Amino acid sequence: MGDVELEIPARSAYVSLARQVVAAIAAVEPRFRTERIDDLRVAVSEAVTNAVQAHADAADDGGRVRIRCHLDVEGDRVTVEIRDRAGGFDPDNVPVVPEPDHPDRLGFEHGLGIPIMRELADETEIVPVGGGTAVRLVVYRSEAAAGSSGADADDARPQRPPR
Repeated sequence: MGDVELEIPARSAYVSLARQVVAAIAAVEPRFRTERIDDLRVAVSEAVTNAVQAHADAADDGGRVRIRCHLDVEGDRVTVEIRDRAGGFDPDNVPVVPEPDHPDRLGFEHGLGIPIMRELADETEIVPVGGGTAVRLVVYRSEAAAGSSGADADDARPQRPPR
């Protein structure tokens, strides 16, 4: 399947559209389990929400967010790239969020989007580009697609690369 590109206004009303389009593309491959599509949907939602918020913080009312989605030929992974032009940031300077059961976690009202993306996607890359930020998310349909072998590979959640 080729790439599908979507460009949306940088407004929160369009986040659900991006999420639905990406999930529909992944669902084209019948071997993608619902749980994996849900992981992708949430990770994309977090990335697009961050892009929308970045435009709002930059007071960029006419800003746009571009989403490119690719389902590879073998159907073993979906790659989604989300780009904004809202000034960018250094992803290495994002504060570390405490574990969910740590009392200090209560002090984090915002800032959970990147950890959520990293938890749900099998690969996550965040880089400043062209006056904005590009987020690349990859979700594999199965452990077998990520390079493991075994009879039950299609039923197992992929092994995530170290972060």
